[in-house]
This record gives sequence, structure tokens and C-alpha cells, in this order.
Amino acid sequence: MNKLSHLGPFNTLEKSRQVSRRGFLIGATSVGFTLAFMPPEVGANDRDDLVDNGAAAALNDASNGVFEPTVWYSIDPTGIVTVNIAEAEMGQHIGTALARIIAEELEADWQQVALKYVDTEAKYGYRVTGGSWSIWHNFDLLSRAGAAGKKALIEEGAKLLGVASYECSARNSQVIHKDRSISYAEIVTRGNISRVYSAQQLLKMPIKHPANRVLIGEDTKALDIPDKTRGKAVYGIDASYPGMVYGKPLIPPTRYGAKITAIDDAAALKIVGYQRTIALTDPSNTVPGWAVVIADSYHAALKAAPLVKVSWDAGDTAGVSEQDILDRGGALIESAVGSLLLDDPLVDTNFAAAKEVLQRRYTTSTVLHFPLEPMNAIALEKNGNWEIHTGNQWQSLTLPVYAQALDVAEEKIIMRSYLIGGGFGRRLMGDYGVPALLAAKALAKPVKLLLSREDDSRFDSVRSPSVQDVSMAFDQQQQVIGMQHHAAAGWPTEVMAPGFLGTGTNGEKYDPFSISGANHWYSVGSHRVRAISNDLANKTFRPGWLRSVGPGWINWALESFMDEAAHKVGIDPITFRLKHLISRGRNKGAAPNSVGGANRLVRVLRQVAQNAGWGQDLPVDTGMGVATTFGQERDMPTWCGCVALVHVDRKTGKISLQKLSLVLDAGTIVHPDGALAQTEGAALWGVSMALHEGAKFVNGEVEDTNLNTYTPLRMSDVPAMDIEFIENNYQSVGLGEPATTVVAPAIGNAIFNAVGVRLRHLPMTSAAVLAELV
Repeated sequence: MNKLSHLGPFNTLEKSRQVSRRGFLIGATSVGFTLAFMPPEVGANDRDDLVDNGAAAALNDASNGVFEPTVWYSIDPTGIVTVNIAEAEMGQHIGTALARIIAEELEADWQQVALKYVDTEAKYGYRVTGGSWSIWHNFDLLSRAGAAGKKALIEEGAKLLGVASYECSARNSQVIHKDRSISYAEIVTRGNISRVYSAQQLLKMPIKHPANRVLIGEDTKALDIPDKTRGKAVYGIDASYPGMVYGKPLIPPTRYGAKITAIDDAAALKIVGYQRTIALTDPSNTVPGWAVVIADSYHAALKAAPLVKVSWDAGDTAGVSEQDILDRGGALIESAVGSLLLDDPLVDTNFAAAKEVLQRRYTTSTVLHFPLEPMNAIALEKNGNWEIHTGNQWQSLTLPVYAQALDVAEEKIIMRSYLIGGGFGRRLMGDYGVPALLAAKALAKPVKLLLSREDDSRFDSVRSPSVQDVSMAFDQQQQVIGMQHHAAAGWPTEVMAPGFLGTGTNGEKYDPFSISGANHWYSVGSHRVRAISNDLANKTFRPGWLRSVGPGWINWALESFMDEAAHKVGIDPITFRLKHLISRGRNKGAAPNSVGGANRLVRVLRQVAQNAGWGQDLPVDTGMGVATTFGQERDMPTWCGCVALVHVDRKTGKISLQKLSLVLDAGTIVHPDGALAQTEGAALWGVSMALHEGAKFVNGEVEDTNLNTYTPLRMSDVPAMDIEFIENNYQSVGLGEPATTVVAPAIGNAIFNAVGVRLRHLPMTSAAVLAELV
């Protein structure tokens, strides 16, 4: 149930998150109307050249009968508004939400809006879809884009009507003056629109007060669903190219350091359609020690692959186990290494003076992405340039790696965009495109590389195992006077995007995506947070950004510990949390992203307790557990509260999750149905990782490589769900990940309240429950 409540006034958006900071162009010809922004990386001195060479060139093409939009949307002579989507569409309906923002301010007829998922071009700026950032980053930019287009259309429409523009308004793709109107289609066909706005003008471009919105926040069907339902949608795995051959990788026993010593394909030569097996040489070190089976069809490649005998010298991590990685994390915590994200000078003093100190260790297992659509890519060279056809979430990170692998300039590579059949952070890494490109280069022909389920698992950039120590100091009156949180895990950002690393108070670097959540909104006296990179994890596999990344393990420890602390001092867990959610100091919040601070979390916590019926009498061996989260980052908080209702069978240890109640404050909700779907999916993956998923490393590789042994949540185990969004007009933030992080601790806390068993490792299993009950 998608319920709505009201909270808070409208807040304007910060300038640091607004549009391109350079300027944009509005122009139209007989073929269409286009709105263009200057990319953020283009300097002010380059602006005139960019307008001439980018937008003006496109307009000249339009006059020759070929029109290509230069930025976010265009309007053709029939009135169709085509919105260019630079984000990856992977089932979250992001195209619908972004188009909704533009159409709202443009006053477009929603029935005339279409989507176009664009390929990589510099004019679209930095490209990444992840971190629950898409709406947060784009809301103001696209709102002002739509408003600018409306302004230009009203001005030109007024001219065509022979009236003053200030007497006109726009609605449903029409400019209206009293009882007369002219359609956007007619304005585009008959008018002469050409206008340049500076960045300063754009920042002053008025946008609607939320009370006047007619599209944002209203239910609508996602625009991508009809083609998916009819089988017309094209995913990367569906792509084809004339003359292509198929490739299936043969993956070495270790992610790094493996070398091929011999290839024997004599037996494979008997397979009809098999061509050859090639060893790859990879300057980017993305796929060291890889070989690729080449065939006329994927079926032939799949049949031939087991018959090709490859001998490898394995890398140094060939003997590493899951327990080795966890042990290394524990040892690193015991040492003094790491980066201090927070380090109050009174921490040591308060802990030394404490009457009691509560300390607990929490751990999590490796988790696989396992998207429905396995990794795939088509690579080819065409007229001296390279094309790669695939679905990807982080083009701006991926293209430089491709350039390094091919030893060509990045400008020589274009990525053709496709729909994605499951990303979850796996396709933030475009590593699967490297072997396709290298094979195409070696063969001088197009190659479609497709990974099997087993290949996908072995090559996955997994969510790292983690080890965390959390402690809290209490004074004579059982008041909290200090808290420490130390977390060790593999760091994806350190390995793949070091430019995004933060710098701690001690000058050491840290991965913000691997520690976010420990800098929470509770007031706990002196506070220390230490982030530690598990070097053995980083050597054994390439750590990945899996849906929610660090908060997925950080919040497990934090919210489990908050319950343990509440029980220690004999206070109801919700009351304990409310006592420490104080909106002052660093927890006061700030405009525009975290207005209200801890008070917003208080609101969702109270509401979810009420919705779930917290405190009611429950059947024997049944319990409720609570947890909160602020999502991904303090500067983009999505306030979330969760109550889980759980029954535990004392004889078998079976954990039955009966219901999840969630309340979220994500600011302005653009697309309610999409928001609900995102939250449902995020919460259910949280359930899956809490109770069902968990791989382990054996001899340097993940042991589970297919769904016969890797067992995500099944439909029969899906609980009842009650989801409510707090309605307000605050900054719109993210919903792709927050609910993922809040579920596991709520379930763990419910298990404790049901049967008195405290579990501190994910996934929580029946065996672990039985071991504690004995």
C-alpha cells in the first residue's frame, strides 16, 4: 500500500547541484526544437566553439532533413517530445521519472512524450547511474531545462498569435491566450526559435511551486513497460551485428596474476561451428590470463568450451578462503591502520572513564550480483573507430579502461546503449567489454562475447565480506558518552575509481561507499569511525558496488548494535533510538538535502512503529524488530524506518519473515509507482541477503556459481509489505538502495525478540539459530 502523509514546506535547491554551470542553447528549425546544455567539463572559453560545433551543427543537419537532439529533449513537427535519457534503464523506470520532470516544467502533453536512451557522447557530460543519485542529480537541471523550453515556446507562440508573451500561458503542449491557442507542433513548424541562455540566466529561471505541479507526484504508467511486455524491448543480450562471431570466455583460477602456459583445442575441433581459441593480452589488466573460445554461434562456443584444455599458472591468491578474508579483516581492525572518518578528541577519555563498555563484532559473507541478464558485449572496429554494444551503468569510468586495453584515444570509442536486464551495481564496471574488444581486435571482426551463469559468478565484482567492531561507552547513570565503529572490507572505489576516495582526519584515504552509514544521525557523545581496506580481499577479487554498497553491511552492524545497547540499559529499542535522535549540532541537518536532520528520522520511526503496531501482544516465538537508515550518504539522506515481523521455529531454527512495514521520507516523489517498485525491490533484496544469499571463497574463487547452490529469495518466501512515503516538498533524493540496508537488522532484532537469539553474521540461517538455542 502506497500511503502518503504530509510534512514540511517547499525548499529551493542548492546552486551546487544545478544544471551545467556553463550555459545552454535553445534552437529550432523546420524539423524540430532542441535544448542543449554545455557539458560541465567544458570551460567558459570553449562555450562559443561548443555552441557552433555542437548545437549549431545539429541544427544545420536538421535543415538537411536529419535532426539529432544535442541534449535533453527535442520537439518534432508533429509535437512529439523526445527526452534523451543519459541514465541506464535497468528496470527502475528512470526514463519515465526524468521525462516527467521535463514535461512538468515544459507543460508538455504527457501522451506526446517519448524516450530515447542515448549513446556515449561528450555533450551529455559525466555518465553514471548508481548511488541512488539519478533523481537527486537531475531534478533541478531538468526542471530548468523544461522551464526554459516553455519560455521560448511561449515567446514564439505569442508572436505567431500576435499578442504579448506575458499575456500567454502554456498547458498540454499548447500556448494559450484567452480563447485562442497554438500547439507546440505548429510553433515548431512555423516559428523561428533561437535563444541562448547563460548559466546565470538558467539559475534564475523560475520553476513551479510544488502546489502547481500536475505531473510530478501523480500516478502514471512507466513508458518503458509496453515494449518490454510485448517483447519489443532490446537488451544488450539481444543485440546483433552483421558478420559477428561469438565468444565464450575461459576464466583463469584467480582474478589477478594468472598466466596461460598452454592451450590444447584438439577435441574442440570436432564441434561444428567452432573456429579457434585465442589467448588475450590485456594492457589494462582487467582480464589477465583469459582465453576466449570463438565460434559461429554461441551454442557452438558453449559446446566447445569444455573441450578446450587451458593450463594456467595461478596467481598468489589461489589458496585464499572466505575465512582467510574475514580473519584478515579482524586482524586489521586490531591494528592501528585505517582512515578516521570521525575522531572526536574525547573518545579515548570518555571510554577510559566509562562505567561500562559494550562491544560487539559483526560479520557478513560475500554476496554476488547475479543479474538476470548475464554480462555481454558486442565489439567491433568501424572506419578507424571502435563501437561496443552493451548495457552499462558507468560509461565515464568504463571508456578510459577500454581505451587503455585497445591502446587508442578514448574519443575513438563509442558505447551504444541498450536496456539492462539487471544492474544492481554490477554494470558500473564495464570490465566484461574488455575481452570482447580484445577479441575483436585480434580477429579484426565483430565479436559478441556472452558469459554463462558460471562465468558471470566467477568474474563477478562481488560485495566484499566485512568485519566490524562496534562499541559504546556508558557513564554511571547508563547514559551514552561515546561510540566507536571500526569496519574492514574490500574497497571497490580504491580499486576502480581512486579519484572518489575521501581523506580522513588523520590524512589517510578512505572509500566513502564502504563506510557510509557509520557517520549516523544519532547523538552518542564522542564518536570515532575508522574505515579499513582489507588488502587480502582487494587482491583476491575485484570488490564491487552492489546495491547499497557499504551501508548494506554498515547498517547491519549499527542497527543490530543499537538494539543490543537498548536491551543492555533496559529501554525499549524505539524509545532508545528516539532518545538519541536529536536535531542539533552536526545532526541538525542543512538545506537543501537534509533539512530537519535527525527530526526527519524521528518522524519515520514513529510512523513505522504506529503502522506496524509496535508493542502489541504477539504469538509465542514471534517478534518484531526495528531498524532505521538514512540511505546512502549524509548529504543525500533518504530517511527510512522498518519493522519486521518474524516467527522462529524452535525445532528447526527456520526463520519465517511474515511482514515488513516501511516508512520513507525521500522528499519530493516524482513517480509514485516507480518509487514504490524501487522500495519493494530494494527491501526484498535486503531480505534475500539477510536470510538467503551468501557465497564463500574457496581456493581463491567463489564456490557457488549457479542458482542450484546460490539461493536468492524465492517468491514463496516474499512477506507481506506495507510501505508508506511521507509526503513533502523537500529535495528529491534516492530510492534505489535505502530500503536494502534497513531490512537485515530489523529481521535480526525481531529474531532476538522472538526467541532470545542474537545473530551477528549475515546471512542469518536456521543452523545459526539452532546453534544458539541449544
